[in-house]
Amino acid sequence: MSINCSLWRDNSMSVKHFAFTKFSELTEQCWLLFSFILLMFLASLTGNALIALAIWTNSVLHTPMYFFLANLSLLEIGYTCSVIPKMLQSLVSEARGISREGCATQMFFFALFGISECYLLAAMAFDRYTAICSPLHYATRMSRGVCVHLAMVSWGMGCIVSLGQTNYIFSLDFCGPCEIDHFFCDLPPILALACGDTSHNEAAVFVVATLCISSPFLLIIASYVRILAAVLIMSSPEGRRKALSTCSSHLLVVTLFYGSASVSYLRPKSSHSPGVDKLLALFYTVVTSMLNPIIYSLRNKEVKTALWRTLGKKKL
Repeated sequence: MSINCSLWRDNSMSVKHFAFTKFSELTEQCWLLFSFILLMFLASLTGNALIALAIWTNSVLHTPMYFFLANLSLLEIGYTCSVIPKMLQSLVSEARGISREGCATQMFFFALFGISECYLLAAMAFDRYTAICSPLHYATRMSRGVCVHLAMVSWGMGCIVSLGQTNYIFSLDFCGPCEIDHFFCDLPPILALACGDTSHNEAAVFVVATLCISSPFLLIIASYVRILAAVLIMSSPEGRRKALSTCSSHLLVVTLFYGSASVSYLRPKSSHSPGVDKLLALFYTVVTSMLNPIIYSLRNKEVKTALWRTLGKKKL
C-alpha cells in the first residue's frame, strides 16, 4: 500500500510524519511474526526483570559482578521497550505512522541503551580482569564507589552520544519518500530519507558507530588477553576452570551483542539490503536480549539459586 506523503508535509515541504514499511500483504504472515516477536519480547522482559529483582533482593549477590549484571538487565529492558511495542503495532495495524518527534525520541532511547551497553560490557570485562589478575587488590579497585562511577560513565556516554547523533540527524530536512523501510527508527534507514547528498552525514554516523563499538570492544579484548595469560600460568586445574567459568557467560553475551552490532553498523553501505537489515534488527533487538538472562542463569549457580529464592523456592 502506497502512502501519500503530501498529507504529511508542512509548508516548508519537509516531511513531518513517517510510516514504517508493511512486512507483508498477507495478514497471516504479519500475525505469525507478531506472535513470534511478542513471545520473545515477553520472555526478554520477564527474564531480565527476574535477574534484576533477584540481584536486588539477595544480599549474597551484592558484588561488583552482579551489580553490573543488574545494570545490563535494566539496559536490555529499556532497549527492547524502546522499539518493540511500536514494531508490534505496525505489524498488525494500519496505524503504522509515527511523527518526526516520535521517531527522534525512539532513535534517542534506542541509541542510548545500545551505546550504554557497549560501555557496560567493557566495565564488566574490567571487573573480571581485576578479579582474576589482581585478586588481592580487587576489593579496593572495584569498591562500591568505583562500580557506581563505571556504571554512570556507561549510561552517561550513551546519553551524550545518542543525544548528539539524534540531534544531528533530525536537524536535516526530509523530502520523501516518507516510508521507512524498516521496523523502527534506526539511523541508516532514516538517513536514506533525508534531502540531498548525505554522504558526510553517513560518514559521521559511521565514525561515531566505529568509536562507540570498537573502543569498548578493544578494551574487552585487552582484558581477556591478560585474563588468558593469567589463567595459563595457574598451577591448579580447578583454579583455571573456576576462572574461565566466571568469564564464559560474559564472553558469550559480548559475542552475540558485538557480532550483531558490527554486522549491522560497520558493514560497507554497498552490502546493505533492507531484508537482511530487518532480520539483523530482529536479532539484536529481541533475540539477544531474550538470550542474555538465559545465558547468565543457566551457567551461574548463584544466580539460579537466587532466582528460585526470589520465586519462593527453598531449593534449587
